[in-house]
Amino acid sequence: MKFTAKTTILNILFLLVGAAILLFLLKAPEETTSRLPMDDTHRKFQSGISKKAAEKQCGQCHGPGGEAQLPPDHPPPYRCLFCHKRQI
Repeated sequence: MKFTAKTTILNILFLLVGAAILLFLLKAPEETTSRLPMDDTHRKFQSGISKKAAEKQCGQCHGPGGEAQLPPDHPPPYRCLFCHKRQI
């Protein structure tokens, strides 16, 4: 098998890109968002229900006038389970 200069350059470029992607992923910050609590209120949303169906019910407690309102600096609450993972 004969290697040309072009093949060698492409192989080195591939290795460098792969190493850069690996370093990027290894340096990613740790997950800081809290998970969905495992209490009686949230247990029914852990499994057996789709994420979209569960998220439609979050506003009952976490929306305006709810008993567990979100802080003012909280991101828009329409994709709760995108950040707050289930503890299955």
